[in-house]
Amino acid sequence: MKHFDVIAFGSGSASNIYAELLAHNRDINIAVIENGPVGGICLTRGCIPSKMILYPAEIMHNIKRAPDFWISSRITSIDFEKIMSWAYDEVMGESFQIENALMSDPRITLYKTTGEFVGEYQVKVGDEIITGDKILLCTGSRPLIPKIPGLNEVNYYTNENFFTLRKLPKRTAVIGGSFVGLEFGFFLSMMGSDVYVFEMLDRIAYQEEPEISYQLEVDLDQHMKVLPLTKVVEVRKSGENKIIVAEDLENNITFEVPVDEIIVAAGRKSNSDITKPEKTGVKTDENGWIIVNEYMETTKQNIWSCGDAIGKHMFKHAANYESVIVYYNAFKGKRLKADFHAVPHAIFTQPEVGSVGAKESDVNDEILLGYYLYKDTAKGLAMKDEGHFVKVIVKRDNGNVLGGHIIGPYASSMIHEIILLMNAGDRSFYPVYEMMHVHPAVNEVVERAFGSLAEPDYWADFKESVKSSAIEKREKVKDKIIK
Repeated sequence: MKHFDVIAFGSGSASNIYAELLAHNRDINIAVIENGPVGGICLTRGCIPSKMILYPAEIMHNIKRAPDFWISSRITSIDFEKIMSWAYDEVMGESFQIENALMSDPRITLYKTTGEFVGEYQVKVGDEIITGDKILLCTGSRPLIPKIPGLNEVNYYTNENFFTLRKLPKRTAVIGGSFVGLEFGFFLSMMGSDVYVFEMLDRIAYQEEPEISYQLEVDLDQHMKVLPLTKVVEVRKSGENKIIVAEDLENNITFEVPVDEIIVAAGRKSNSDITKPEKTGVKTDENGWIIVNEYMETTKQNIWSCGDAIGKHMFKHAANYESVIVYYNAFKGKRLKADFHAVPHAIFTQPEVGSVGAKESDVNDEILLGYYLYKDTAKGLAMKDEGHFVKVIVKRDNGNVLGGHIIGPYASSMIHEIILLMNAGDRSFYPVYEMMHVHPAVNEVVERAFGSLAEPDYWADFKESVKSSAIEKREKVKDKIIK
């Protein structure tokens, strides 16, 4: 039985930890277990390749807006295959380099297989059983495949294989209206596919503030058919077509949509059913996510976990932050607590969405809300922006910034102004008034959102108007499809 100083499950954010160990320890002996492309989900089938293909989609979106500015344009061709090959080849080339680097280091033993616990600190890798003094459970996650009759009888895509797609589907069904589904759907729609997004819940991007979700629906409906409160109840094959059988949950009406390809983006699933951490004494919750404390320790001594494996903040930047906490606590003798009060994220459609911290429903009544529209700033006027806005949430008694939510151009970058406020000094919004903002620039809309703070009830009509616009447009989309 081979023994290691460290056994690391995963080559994504876990690599941040063992890279530090390798930099400071000549004689350390590390086993790295990876059952997918080396480099992790973000690099090889997530964040990075998706943003590579979304940039051409952003260019197409801007071209489609050209007539609004008296510019005539014509697209003669889109080389879909080239775009997809470029993204795939770039990330897989980097993955190959990382794999070679790991294999060339005598202190690393790379196991390209699935690791499964068979006893205390004992892991089965292939035909071999290895043990470790310390174990890093950075096991990631995988796509959750809903139990839809007939789905497994047809070919479908998830983020695991989407980047191998080389022919643009004329018609695409996306099952799931959250981050992955919306980004893939938007990309394909900008490339020319007729896209249908099916979402069981009453709004897409359900993790966002309701008014953000509703405004996003209004915008995306210009490019694809967004269908909240619609459940896919069956999939079947009919000749060259795949038939989506869906139920309108509002009206109990079943209808069919023929498509060429299906993308499943219905959430993520724990890998604990594969790795079986309970056999070494690591507890998981009812969904298999690994339970950790504020120090990122599992319930078993000398075993830590971070990233998707814990099922909390499933973003690469959160995993990277957590890996730093693990490194210092597991290997440097520190007792650092993880702080998740200001975890940001973004959706890279057009418009973009950027959010950080609390939602309105997360906090009590002792708050003030501020909203401001892009179009009421000079830059927003220049961009002919319509409907997009910034929302900020502030504690009434001391001005602490509790959360910020943006939908509109450059939201993924603009949100950092709010992130900084939430991490600096006493976390108040007052520095917004003490610093100069470039004029005219989009960031002025953030400044003015803080300048419009009022009691939550003051904004009820605004929020209702956004929702009403989405519902009205949704009904028209559904009526056209069902009829």
